[in-house]
Amino acid sequence: MSLDVKPTRSELLRLNKQIKLAKSGHSLLKKKRDGLILEFFEVLKGAKNLRSGLAQRYRQAQQKLAVARTIATDVRLRSLAFAIQQVPGIDLETRNIMGVRVPKIESSPVKKTLAQRRLGVAGSTAVIDEAIAAYEQLVEEVIKVAEIETAMKRLLAEIEKTKRRVNALEFSVIPRLESLKKFIKLRLEELERENIFRLKRVKAKAQRHSR
Repeated sequence: MSLDVKPTRSELLRLNKQIKLAKSGHSLLKKKRDGLILEFFEVLKGAKNLRSGLAQRYRQAQQKLAVARTIATDVRLRSLAFAIQQVPGIDLETRNIMGVRVPKIESSPVKKTLAQRRLGVAGSTAVIDEAIAAYEQLVEEVIKVAEIETAMKRLLAEIEKTKRRVNALEFSVIPRLESLKKFIKLRLEELERENIFRLKRVKAKAQRHSR
């Protein structure tokens, strides 16, 4: 490691600047890592609530569909599903969380009124309408969960990347630079002692010749 380093004062100055820069970067990255972890747990808190709500919505939708299937055939239910022409539009944007781009999903309302479904009074029943409404609500919940879980994955990936950079600086880069600095300082001190010793010898010789 030290064989490729010239033990000069200019090299020592350059190393001091590098160490200062590395320590500054290490401090900033630690703050970023800690901030990202806090943001992650905030998002996680919301995700837990959404997951719990989604599981409940799914069970309710399944129950209502089971009831609807007792009074209508699967063929009729499929035909009613295909009769609903309107498909919700989705706009995918992004937002910034401490430098991390996470998705922001905007969708048109999935849940519709009876008039918007255009199934007609004869085409549907109150039980079927309840099942349709339950699944529409479920889709809206799925969109919210997709947004928040994607945000969690991206935050987690950035946290891991930042942690690796912090560890690399803390346990590899900075110790290596400090070691090089120590080597150069010791070598410069040795050279200084050698110069002093040489000067003393020259001075002693000069004094002997002057006698």
